[in-house]
Amino acid sequence: METKYSEYYAKMLKAAQEYQDFVCGQLHAKGVVLQNMTSKKYQLKKENLLGLEIKFDDLIKKTNRVYIETAEKAHPRSGEYAKSGIYRDDDSWLYGIGNYEIFYIFDKKGLCRLDKANPNWLYRPPKDKPTSQGFCIPIYWAEKIAARTIRFNNVPNSQL
Repeated sequence: METKYSEYYAKMLKAAQEYQDFVCGQLHAKGVVLQNMTSKKYQLKKENLLGLEIKFDDLIKKTNRVYIETAEKAHPRSGEYAKSGIYRDDDSWLYGIGNYEIFYIFDKKGLCRLDKANPNWLYRPPKDKPTSQGFCIPIYWAEKIAARTIRFNNVPNSQL
């Protein structure tokens, strides 16, 4: 099980890092420069100097929802989850999530308030992933409450 999970984790990490690079390039073309923090020491404070946490959600088209992470585990095991995503204690104040077609930027504090308010349209998966907990925002609502929605035109051929 550990070997299978290690392979899965490596695959997901690679996809997330490539997506982060893609977003940085797309935002740079729009005049927004992100200076990423690459060392573990500085990444614990924030992902980049702007304070924008970048997440890749390759299931948006399939589910018509955006998954907002609230807690995580490094490995699938019993025990407590650690706060992450919108509850991660760092200097990030924006939470960006998307795929190679669309990118939503939310205010982290606004997402925390949304989680606590728990409106009836918020979807909570019955069984979260073994390494992640969170909630889902339907695309309709994501479009309404995102601080900014960016549609990408230059989608890499490998992502179509």
